[in-house]
Amino acid sequence: MSVGKVWLVGAGPSDVGLFTLKGKKVLEQAEVVVYDALVGHGVLSMIPKGVKLIDVGKRAGNHTLPQWRINEVLLEEAQAGKRVVRLKGGDPFMFGRGGEELELLSANNIPYEVVPGVTSPLSVPAYNGIPVTHRDYCSSLHIITGHKKKGETYDTDFEALVRTKGTLVFMMGVSALEDICNGLIRGGMDKDMPAAILQKGTSARQKRIVATVSTLKAEVDRQGIETPAIIVVGKVCALADEFYWYEKLPLYGCRVLVTRPRELASKMSDALREKGAEVVELPAIRTEPIMESAEINKALANLDSYQWIGFTSQIGVRVFFDILKERKMDIRSLAGCKFAVIGAATKKALEERGLFADFIPSVYDGETLGRELAPICNSGDKILLPRAKMGGKEIVEELKQIPDVQIDDVPIYDTLYEKSEVIDEAAQFANGNIDYAVFTSASTVHGFAKAVAGMDFTTVEAICIGRQTADAAASYGMKTHVADKARIEHVIDKTVEVFNKKKEGK
Repeated sequence: MSVGKVWLVGAGPSDVGLFTLKGKKVLEQAEVVVYDALVGHGVLSMIPKGVKLIDVGKRAGNHTLPQWRINEVLLEEAQAGKRVVRLKGGDPFMFGRGGEELELLSANNIPYEVVPGVTSPLSVPAYNGIPVTHRDYCSSLHIITGHKKKGETYDTDFEALVRTKGTLVFMMGVSALEDICNGLIRGGMDKDMPAAILQKGTSARQKRIVATVSTLKAEVDRQGIETPAIIVVGKVCALADEFYWYEKLPLYGCRVLVTRPRELASKMSDALREKGAEVVELPAIRTEPIMESAEINKALANLDSYQWIGFTSQIGVRVFFDILKERKMDIRSLAGCKFAVIGAATKKALEERGLFADFIPSVYDGETLGRELAPICNSGDKILLPRAKMGGKEIVEELKQIPDVQIDDVPIYDTLYEKSEVIDEAAQFANGNIDYAVFTSASTVHGFAKAVAGMDFTTVEAICIGRQTADAAASYGMKTHVADKARIEHVIDKTVEVFNKKKEGK
Protein backbone atom coordinates (compact mmCIF):
# COMPACT_ATOMS: atom_id res chain seq x y z
CA MET A 1 0.00 0.00 0.00
CA SER A 2 1.35 3.42 -0.93
CA VAL A 3 2.00 5.97 1.79
CA GLY A 4 -0.51 8.78 2.08
CA LYS A 5 0.07 12.44 2.79
CA VAL A 6 -0.86 14.95 5.47
CA TRP A 7 -1.85 18.58 4.99
CA LEU A 8 -1.82 20.91 8.00
CA VAL A 9 -4.52 23.39 7.03
CA GLY A 10 -5.33 26.62 8.85
CA ALA A 11 -9.11 27.19 8.86
CA GLY A 12 -8.90 30.84 9.89
CA PRO A 13 -10.77 32.47 12.78
CA SER A 14 -14.45 31.67 12.01
CA ASP A 15 -15.75 33.58 9.01
CA VAL A 16 -15.74 31.04 6.18
CA GLY A 17 -14.86 33.84 3.76
CA LEU A 18 -11.43 33.98 5.37
CA PHE A 19 -10.71 30.32 4.57
CA THR A 20 -8.01 30.28 1.91
CA LEU A 21 -8.54 29.06 -1.64
CA LYS A 22 -5.77 26.49 -1.24
CA GLY A 23 -7.25 25.28 2.04
CA LYS A 24 -10.62 24.80 0.34
CA LYS A 25 -9.07 22.89 -2.56
CA VAL A 26 -7.15 20.57 -0.24
CA LEU A 27 -10.21 19.97 1.94
CA GLU A 28 -12.31 19.01 -1.08
CA GLN A 29 -9.82 16.24 -1.90
CA ALA A 30 -9.47 14.85 1.65
CA GLU A 31 -10.17 11.25 2.61
CA VAL A 32 -9.66 11.83 6.35
CA VAL A 33 -10.21 15.09 8.26
CA VAL A 34 -8.87 15.53 11.79
CA TYR A 35 -10.40 18.72 13.18
CA ASP A 36 -10.36 20.96 16.26
CA ALA A 37 -13.23 22.46 18.23
CA LEU A 38 -12.19 25.97 17.19
CA VAL A 39 -12.77 25.37 13.47
CA GLY A 40 -15.76 27.47 12.41
CA HIS A 41 -19.01 25.74 11.47
CA GLY A 42 -18.90 27.37 8.05
CA VAL A 43 -15.64 25.58 7.25
CA LEU A 44 -16.80 22.31 8.82
CA SER A 45 -19.86 22.32 6.59
CA MET A 46 -17.53 22.34 3.56
CA ILE A 47 -16.13 18.89 4.39
CA PRO A 48 -17.19 16.54 1.57
CA LYS A 49 -19.60 13.68 2.17
CA GLY A 50 -18.06 10.27 2.81
CA VAL A 51 -14.88 11.57 4.43
CA LYS A 52 -13.66 9.89 7.61
CA LEU A 53 -14.05 12.43 10.43
CA ILE A 54 -11.93 12.49 13.58
CA ASP A 55 -12.89 15.10 16.18
CA VAL A 56 -9.95 15.88 18.47
CA GLY A 57 -11.92 18.69 20.13
CA LYS A 58 -9.03 20.80 21.39
CA ARG A 59 -9.96 23.69 23.67
CA ALA A 60 -8.03 25.27 26.48
CA GLY A 61 -7.98 22.78 29.36
CA ASN A 62 -10.24 20.29 27.58
CA HIS A 63 -8.78 17.94 24.97
CA THR A 64 -10.69 15.02 23.51
CA LEU A 65 -7.33 13.49 22.59
CA PRO A 66 -3.93 14.36 24.10
CA GLN A 67 -1.47 15.93 21.67
CA TRP A 68 0.75 12.84 21.46
CA ARG A 69 -2.24 10.76 20.41
CA ILE A 70 -3.24 13.31 17.74
CA ASN A 71 0.28 13.03 16.33
CA GLU A 72 -0.09 9.24 16.20
CA VAL A 73 -3.51 9.44 14.50
CA LEU A 74 -2.06 11.54 11.68
CA LEU A 75 0.77 9.04 11.25
CA GLU A 76 -1.53 6.01 11.29
CA GLU A 77 -3.96 7.43 8.72
CA ALA A 78 -1.13 8.49 6.40
CA GLN A 79 0.54 5.07 6.71
CA ALA A 80 -2.81 3.58 5.64
CA GLY A 81 -2.41 5.46 2.36
CA LYS A 82 -4.95 8.21 3.07
CA ARG A 83 -5.03 11.88 2.09
CA VAL A 84 -5.25 13.40 5.56
CA VAL A 85 -6.23 16.98 6.33
CA ARG A 86 -5.38 18.24 9.81
CA LEU A 87 -7.84 21.13 10.07
CA LYS A 88 -6.88 23.65 12.73
CA GLY A 89 -8.49 26.91 13.82
CA GLY A 90 -6.46 29.97 12.82
CA ASP A 91 -3.00 29.15 11.56
CA PRO A 92 -1.25 25.80 12.18
CA PHE A 93 2.00 27.41 13.32
CA MET A 94 0.56 30.25 15.43
CA PHE A 95 0.38 28.55 18.84
CA GLY A 96 -1.31 25.67 17.01
CA ARG A 97 1.36 23.08 17.83
CA GLY A 98 1.70 22.37 14.14
CA GLY A 99 5.44 21.92 14.47
CA GLU A 100 4.93 19.16 17.03
CA GLU A 101 2.56 17.34 14.70
CA LEU A 102 5.10 17.42 11.88
CA GLU A 103 7.91 15.95 13.97
CA LEU A 104 6.48 12.43 14.04
CA LEU A 105 5.53 12.60 10.35
CA SER A 106 9.00 13.77 9.41
CA ALA A 107 10.66 11.03 11.48
CA ASN A 108 8.58 8.44 9.59
CA ASN A 109 9.15 9.93 6.13
CA ILE A 110 5.49 10.86 5.65
CA PRO A 111 5.05 13.60 3.01
CA TYR A 112 3.24 16.69 4.22
CA GLU A 113 2.36 20.26 3.34
CA VAL A 114 1.40 23.26 5.44
CA VAL A 115 -1.43 25.54 4.28
CA PRO A 116 -1.26 28.74 6.35
CA GLY A 117 -4.47 30.20 7.72
CA VAL A 118 -5.62 33.73 8.48
CA THR A 119 -4.60 34.16 12.09
CA SER A 120 -6.79 35.74 14.77
CA PRO A 121 -4.21 38.29 16.05
CA LEU A 122 -4.61 40.06 12.70
CA SER A 123 -8.15 39.24 11.58
CA VAL A 124 -10.07 39.64 14.83
CA PRO A 125 -8.79 43.16 15.57
CA ALA A 126 -9.49 44.06 11.92
CA TYR A 127 -13.14 42.96 12.28
CA ASN A 128 -13.35 45.17 15.37
CA GLY A 129 -11.91 48.28 13.72
CA ILE A 130 -8.50 47.99 15.40
CA PRO A 131 -5.48 48.28 13.08
CA VAL A 132 -2.69 46.40 14.83
CA THR A 133 -0.17 48.88 13.42
CA HIS A 134 -0.59 52.57 12.62
CA ARG A 135 2.30 54.90 11.96
CA ASP A 136 0.84 57.57 14.25
CA TYR A 137 0.64 55.12 17.16
CA CYS A 138 3.03 52.18 16.78
CA SER A 139 5.24 50.39 14.29
CA SER A 140 5.45 46.88 15.71
CA LEU A 141 3.19 44.00 16.65
CA HIS A 142 3.96 41.33 19.25
CA ILE A 143 1.93 38.14 19.64
CA ILE A 144 2.17 36.35 22.97
CA THR A 145 0.48 33.26 24.36
CA GLY A 146 -1.56 34.18 27.39
CA HIS A 147 -1.90 30.54 28.39
CA LYS A 148 -0.09 29.22 31.44
CA LYS A 149 -0.45 26.02 33.37
CA LYS A 150 -2.51 26.16 36.54
CA GLY A 151 -0.46 27.14 39.58
CA GLU A 152 2.49 28.36 37.51
CA THR A 153 3.67 31.93 37.01
CA TYR A 154 4.44 33.62 33.73
CA ASP A 155 7.99 33.63 32.47
CA THR A 156 7.05 36.48 30.12
CA ASP A 157 9.33 39.53 30.28
CA PHE A 158 6.65 42.19 30.66
CA GLU A 159 9.24 44.97 30.93
CA ALA A 160 10.65 44.01 27.52
CA LEU A 161 7.15 43.99 26.02
CA VAL A 162 6.44 47.46 27.41
CA ARG A 163 9.72 48.80 26.00
CA THR A 164 8.72 47.79 22.46
CA LYS A 165 5.98 50.46 22.51
CA GLY A 166 4.15 48.22 20.05
CA THR A 167 0.74 46.58 19.93
CA LEU A 168 0.54 43.50 22.13
CA VAL A 169 -1.85 40.64 21.32
CA PHE A 170 -2.30 37.92 23.93
CA MET A 171 -3.92 34.71 22.74
CA MET A 172 -5.65 32.21 25.02
CA GLY A 173 -5.32 34.63 27.92
CA VAL A 174 -8.88 35.24 29.16
CA SER A 175 -8.44 33.31 32.40
CA ALA A 176 -5.18 35.16 33.05
CA LEU A 177 -6.41 38.63 32.12
CA GLU A 178 -5.77 40.12 35.54
CA ASP A 179 -2.24 38.68 35.71
CA ILE A 180 -1.45 40.03 32.24
CA CYS A 181 -2.69 43.53 32.98
CA ASN A 182 -0.94 43.67 36.36
CA GLY A 183 2.26 42.35 34.81
CA LEU A 184 2.23 45.08 32.16
CA ILE A 185 1.64 47.81 34.75
CA ARG A 186 4.46 46.45 36.92
CA GLY A 187 6.61 46.40 33.78
CA GLY A 188 6.17 50.15 33.42
CA MET A 189 3.13 50.49 31.17
CA ASP A 190 0.93 53.56 31.66
CA LYS A 191 -2.17 52.37 33.53
CA ASP A 192 -4.30 54.43 31.10
CA MET A 193 -2.99 52.60 28.03
CA PRO A 194 -5.99 51.52 25.90
CA ALA A 195 -6.72 47.80 26.00
CA ALA A 196 -9.43 45.57 24.57
CA ILE A 197 -10.74 42.05 24.79
CA LEU A 198 -12.31 40.67 21.62
CA GLN A 199 -14.70 37.72 21.85
CA LYS A 200 -15.43 35.22 19.06
CA GLY A 201 -14.08 37.54 16.39
CA THR A 202 -15.41 37.39 12.80
CA SER A 203 -18.50 35.47 13.95
CA ALA A 204 -22.07 36.50 14.70
CA ARG A 205 -21.24 36.37 18.42
CA GLN A 206 -18.39 38.86 18.11
CA LYS A 207 -18.13 41.22 21.09
CA ARG A 208 -15.69 43.96 21.97
CA ILE A 209 -14.86 45.55 25.32
CA VAL A 210 -12.47 48.50 25.19
CA ALA A 211 -11.07 50.02 28.39
CA THR A 212 -7.58 50.63 29.75
CA VAL A 213 -4.98 48.21 30.98
CA SER A 214 -5.94 49.11 34.58
CA THR A 215 -9.73 48.88 34.11
CA LEU A 216 -10.17 46.08 31.54
CA LYS A 217 -10.54 43.30 34.11
CA ALA A 218 -13.28 45.20 35.96
CA GLU A 219 -15.12 45.89 32.68
CA VAL A 220 -14.96 42.23 31.71
CA ASP A 221 -16.35 41.26 35.12
CA ARG A 222 -19.17 43.74 34.62
CA GLN A 223 -20.05 43.01 30.98
CA GLY A 224 -19.04 39.36 30.70
CA ILE A 225 -17.00 37.66 28.02
CA GLU A 226 -16.92 34.23 26.39
CA THR A 227 -14.05 32.26 24.93
CA PRO A 228 -12.35 32.13 22.55
CA ALA A 229 -11.16 35.70 22.92
CA ILE A 230 -7.96 37.63 22.45
CA ILE A 231 -6.53 40.55 24.44
CA VAL A 232 -5.14 43.57 22.59
CA VAL A 233 -3.09 46.24 24.37
CA GLY A 234 -1.92 49.43 22.71
CA LYS A 235 -2.91 52.91 21.59
CA VAL A 236 -4.56 51.50 18.45
CA CYS A 237 -7.39 50.09 20.60
CA ALA A 238 -8.73 53.62 20.92
CA LEU A 239 -9.45 53.63 17.18
CA ALA A 240 -12.16 50.97 17.45
CA ASP A 241 -14.95 53.49 18.00
CA GLU A 242 -13.93 55.27 14.80
CA PHE A 243 -13.00 52.39 12.54
CA TYR A 244 -15.50 49.66 13.49
CA TRP A 245 -17.39 48.40 10.46
CA TYR A 246 -18.62 44.84 10.96
CA GLU A 247 -21.37 45.87 13.38
CA LYS A 248 -22.73 48.34 10.82
CA LEU A 249 -23.78 45.58 8.42
CA PRO A 250 -27.57 44.96 8.53
CA LEU A 251 -27.29 41.28 9.51
CA TYR A 252 -24.38 41.64 11.94
CA GLY A 253 -25.02 39.34 14.89
CA CYS A 254 -27.36 37.09 12.89
CA ARG A 255 -26.55 33.42 12.47
CA VAL A 256 -28.42 31.69 9.65
CA LEU A 257 -28.77 28.07 8.62
CA VAL A 258 -29.07 27.62 4.84
CA THR A 259 -30.67 24.34 3.87
CA ARG A 260 -30.61 24.46 0.06
CA PRO A 261 -29.13 21.56 -1.92
CA ARG A 262 -25.35 21.88 -1.88
CA GLU A 263 -25.10 22.87 -5.55
CA LEU A 264 -27.53 25.78 -5.03
CA ALA A 265 -26.46 27.05 -1.61
CA SER A 266 -23.62 29.39 -2.58
CA LYS A 267 -25.65 32.23 -4.09
CA MET A 268 -27.97 32.42 -1.10
CA SER A 269 -25.12 32.13 1.38
CA ASP A 270 -23.00 34.76 -0.36
CA ALA A 271 -25.89 37.22 -0.38
CA LEU A 272 -26.50 36.70 3.34
CA ARG A 273 -22.79 37.07 4.15
CA GLU A 274 -22.62 40.34 2.21
CA LYS A 275 -25.24 41.63 4.65
CA GLY A 276 -23.11 40.55 7.61
CA ALA A 277 -24.73 37.27 8.58
CA GLU A 278 -22.76 34.26 9.73
CA VAL A 279 -23.97 31.45 7.50
CA VAL A 280 -23.84 27.73 8.15
CA GLU A 281 -24.54 25.67 5.04
CA LEU A 282 -26.11 22.35 6.00
CA PRO A 283 -27.90 21.01 2.95
CA ALA A 284 -30.84 19.00 4.25
CA ILE A 285 -31.30 17.38 0.88
CA ARG A 286 -29.21 16.34 -2.07
CA THR A 287 -30.37 15.56 -5.55
CA GLU A 288 -29.52 12.45 -7.53
CA PRO A 289 -30.19 12.43 -11.28
CA ILE A 290 -32.32 9.70 -12.81
CA MET A 291 -30.62 9.40 -16.17
CA GLU A 292 -32.70 6.57 -17.59
CA SER A 293 -36.14 5.06 -17.05
CA ALA A 294 -39.01 3.78 -19.16
CA GLU A 295 -40.82 7.09 -18.64
CA ILE A 296 -37.79 9.13 -19.73
CA ASN A 297 -37.21 6.92 -22.76
CA LYS A 298 -40.84 7.26 -23.86
CA ALA A 299 -40.85 11.05 -23.41
CA LEU A 300 -37.63 11.54 -25.37
CA ALA A 301 -38.81 9.26 -28.15
CA ASN A 302 -41.87 11.51 -28.58
CA LEU A 303 -40.30 14.84 -27.76
CA ASP A 304 -41.62 16.50 -30.92
CA SER A 305 -45.21 15.75 -29.84
CA TYR A 306 -45.19 18.08 -26.81
CA GLN A 307 -46.58 21.59 -27.01
CA TRP A 308 -45.20 22.61 -23.59
CA ILE A 309 -42.32 21.60 -21.32
CA GLY A 310 -42.67 22.86 -17.77
CA PHE A 311 -39.67 23.21 -15.45
CA THR A 312 -40.27 23.55 -11.72
CA SER A 313 -36.65 24.00 -10.62
CA GLN A 314 -33.27 24.97 -11.97
CA ILE A 315 -32.02 21.50 -11.00
CA GLY A 316 -34.67 20.07 -13.31
CA VAL A 317 -33.33 22.19 -16.15
CA ARG A 318 -29.77 21.06 -15.52
CA VAL A 319 -30.61 17.35 -15.31
CA PHE A 320 -32.94 17.46 -18.33
CA PHE A 321 -30.24 18.91 -20.57
CA ASP A 322 -27.66 16.51 -19.14
CA ILE A 323 -29.97 13.67 -20.23
CA LEU A 324 -30.31 15.18 -23.71
CA LYS A 325 -26.53 15.53 -23.95
CA GLU A 326 -26.01 11.91 -22.91
CA ARG A 327 -28.45 10.82 -25.66
CA LYS A 328 -26.72 13.16 -28.14
CA MET A 329 -29.91 15.21 -28.59
CA ASP A 330 -29.43 18.96 -28.96
CA ILE A 331 -31.85 21.89 -28.73
CA ARG A 332 -33.05 21.33 -32.31
CA SER A 333 -35.09 18.42 -30.93
CA LEU A 334 -37.05 21.00 -28.88
CA ALA A 335 -37.96 23.22 -31.84
CA GLY A 336 -41.72 22.68 -31.53
CA CYS A 337 -41.94 23.18 -27.78
CA LYS A 338 -42.81 26.15 -25.64
CA PHE A 339 -41.32 26.47 -22.16
CA ALA A 340 -42.92 27.34 -18.83
CA VAL A 341 -40.72 27.94 -15.80
CA ILE A 342 -41.59 28.32 -12.14
CA GLY A 343 -39.46 31.37 -11.39
CA ALA A 344 -36.57 33.69 -12.17
CA ALA A 345 -33.77 31.27 -11.24
CA THR A 346 -35.26 28.52 -13.41
CA LYS A 347 -35.76 31.04 -16.22
CA LYS A 348 -32.08 31.98 -15.99
CA ALA A 349 -31.02 28.33 -16.01
CA LEU A 350 -33.02 27.81 -19.22
CA GLU A 351 -31.50 30.91 -20.84
CA GLU A 352 -28.02 29.56 -20.08
CA ARG A 353 -28.94 26.66 -22.38
CA GLY A 354 -29.82 29.09 -25.19
CA LEU A 355 -33.61 29.01 -24.71
CA PHE A 356 -36.06 31.63 -23.45
CA ALA A 357 -39.12 30.93 -21.36
CA ASP A 358 -42.53 31.52 -22.94
CA PHE A 359 -44.30 31.69 -19.59
CA ILE A 360 -43.49 32.52 -16.00
CA PRO A 361 -46.21 32.78 -13.31
CA SER A 362 -46.99 35.83 -11.20
CA VAL A 363 -46.21 33.86 -8.04
CA TYR A 364 -43.31 31.43 -8.10
CA ASP A 365 -44.90 28.19 -6.95
CA GLY A 366 -46.22 25.04 -8.59
CA GLU A 367 -49.88 25.76 -7.94
CA THR A 368 -49.75 29.21 -9.56
CA LEU A 369 -47.67 27.90 -12.45
CA GLY A 370 -50.34 25.28 -13.22
CA ARG A 371 -53.29 27.61 -12.66
CA GLU A 372 -51.96 30.43 -14.84
CA LEU A 373 -50.56 28.17 -17.55
CA ALA A 374 -53.82 26.24 -18.02
CA PRO A 375 -55.78 29.06 -19.77
CA ILE A 376 -52.91 29.57 -22.22
CA CYS A 377 -52.90 25.95 -23.33
CA ASN A 378 -55.20 24.48 -25.94
CA SER A 379 -57.52 21.50 -25.66
CA GLY A 380 -55.63 18.29 -26.31
CA ASP A 381 -52.19 19.75 -25.62
CA LYS A 382 -49.41 17.48 -24.40
CA ILE A 383 -47.33 18.82 -21.52
CA LEU A 384 -44.07 17.36 -20.28
CA LEU A 385 -43.05 17.99 -16.66
CA PRO A 386 -39.46 16.75 -16.14
CA ARG A 387 -38.97 17.26 -12.41
CA ALA A 388 -38.35 15.78 -8.97
CA LYS A 389 -39.64 12.32 -8.17
CA MET A 390 -41.38 13.70 -5.07
CA GLY A 391 -42.67 16.88 -6.69
CA GLY A 392 -45.86 18.44 -5.35
CA LYS A 393 -49.11 17.54 -7.08
CA GLU A 394 -50.59 21.06 -7.16
CA ILE A 395 -49.29 21.87 -10.64
CA VAL A 396 -50.72 18.65 -12.08
CA GLU A 397 -54.13 19.19 -10.49
CA GLU A 398 -54.34 22.68 -11.99
CA LEU A 399 -53.26 21.55 -15.47
CA LYS A 400 -55.93 18.83 -15.47
CA GLN A 401 -58.46 21.63 -15.97
CA ILE A 402 -57.39 21.76 -19.64
CA PRO A 403 -59.81 19.69 -21.79
CA ASP A 404 -58.28 16.45 -23.10
CA VAL A 405 -54.87 17.42 -21.79
CA GLN A 406 -52.09 14.82 -21.60
CA ILE A 407 -49.64 15.46 -18.76
CA ASP A 408 -46.47 13.39 -18.64
CA ASP A 409 -45.10 13.91 -15.15
CA VAL A 410 -41.63 12.37 -15.56
CA PRO A 411 -39.21 12.03 -12.63
CA ILE A 412 -35.67 12.95 -13.71
CA TYR A 413 -34.10 13.38 -10.29
CA ASP A 414 -34.64 12.09 -6.80
CA THR A 415 -34.47 14.09 -3.58
CA LEU A 416 -32.53 12.41 -0.80
CA TYR A 417 -32.28 13.58 2.79
CA GLU A 418 -28.93 14.00 4.52
CA LYS A 419 -27.69 14.88 7.99
CA SER A 420 -24.52 16.67 9.02
CA GLU A 421 -21.93 14.43 10.61
CA VAL A 422 -20.03 17.28 12.25
CA ILE A 423 -22.66 19.78 13.45
CA ASP A 424 -25.55 18.99 15.77
CA GLU A 425 -28.30 21.18 14.30
CA ALA A 426 -30.82 20.36 17.02
CA ALA A 427 -28.40 21.41 19.76
CA GLN A 428 -27.54 24.61 17.89
CA PHE A 429 -31.19 25.66 17.81
CA ALA A 430 -31.87 24.53 21.37
CA ASN A 431 -28.92 26.60 22.62
CA GLY A 432 -29.99 29.66 20.67
CA ASN A 433 -26.88 29.57 18.48
CA ILE A 434 -28.85 29.81 15.23
CA ASP A 435 -31.30 32.64 14.72
CA TYR A 436 -33.04 31.54 11.53
CA ALA A 437 -33.28 28.65 9.11
CA VAL A 438 -33.76 29.62 5.47
CA PHE A 439 -35.89 27.31 3.36
CA THR A 440 -36.34 27.60 -0.41
CA SER A 441 -38.65 24.64 -0.95
CA ALA A 442 -40.96 22.32 0.96
CA SER A 443 -38.54 19.47 0.26
CA THR A 444 -35.74 21.24 2.15
CA VAL A 445 -38.12 21.67 5.10
CA HIS A 446 -38.94 17.96 5.13
CA GLY A 447 -35.27 17.08 4.70
CA PHE A 448 -34.28 19.25 7.65
CA ALA A 449 -37.07 17.78 9.78
CA LYS A 450 -35.95 14.26 8.98
CA ALA A 451 -32.30 15.06 9.70
CA VAL A 452 -33.14 16.40 13.18
CA ALA A 453 -36.04 14.10 13.97
CA GLY A 454 -37.23 14.44 17.54
CA MET A 455 -36.10 18.03 18.13
CA ASP A 456 -38.45 20.74 19.36
CA PHE A 457 -39.28 22.52 16.10
CA THR A 458 -40.90 25.40 17.95
CA THR A 459 -37.32 26.61 18.57
CA VAL A 460 -36.90 27.19 14.82
CA GLU A 461 -37.72 30.48 13.11
CA ALA A 462 -38.03 29.79 9.39
CA ILE A 463 -37.54 32.32 6.61
CA CYS A 464 -39.45 30.81 3.67
CA ILE A 465 -39.34 31.60 -0.03
CA GLY A 466 -43.07 31.06 -0.55
CA ARG A 467 -46.37 30.04 0.96
CA GLN A 468 -46.06 26.33 0.18
CA THR A 469 -42.65 26.24 1.86
CA ALA A 470 -44.02 28.12 4.85
CA ASP A 471 -46.96 25.72 5.15
CA ALA A 472 -44.51 22.82 5.28
CA ALA A 473 -42.48 24.55 8.01
CA ALA A 474 -45.59 25.44 10.00
CA SER A 475 -46.75 21.83 9.89
CA TYR A 476 -43.80 20.98 12.17
CA GLY A 477 -44.55 23.86 14.55
CA MET A 478 -41.91 26.26 13.26
CA LYS A 479 -42.52 30.00 13.41
CA THR A 480 -42.59 31.16 9.79
CA HIS A 481 -41.86 34.35 7.86
CA VAL A 482 -42.61 34.47 4.13
CA ALA A 483 -40.67 36.47 1.55
CA ASP A 484 -42.75 39.03 -0.36
CA LYS A 485 -41.76 37.35 -3.64
CA ALA A 486 -40.23 33.95 -4.34
CA ARG A 487 -36.78 35.25 -5.19
CA ILE A 488 -33.50 34.99 -3.32
CA GLU A 489 -33.18 38.76 -2.95
CA HIS A 490 -36.60 38.91 -1.31
CA VAL A 491 -35.65 36.11 1.07
CA ILE A 492 -32.62 38.21 2.05
CA ASP A 493 -34.80 41.29 2.50
CA LYS A 494 -37.22 39.35 4.70
CA THR A 495 -34.33 38.09 6.83
CA VAL A 496 -33.09 41.65 7.35
CA GLU A 497 -36.61 42.84 8.17
CA VAL A 498 -37.29 40.10 10.71
CA PHE A 499 -33.86 40.42 12.32
CA ASN A 500 -34.14 44.19 12.69
CA LYS A 501 -37.54 43.83 14.35
CA LYS A 502 -36.03 41.30 16.72
CA LYS A 503 -33.20 43.68 17.62
CA GLU A 504 -35.70 46.47 18.19
CA GLY A 505 -37.69 44.18 20.47
CA LYS A 506 -40.84 44.29 18.35
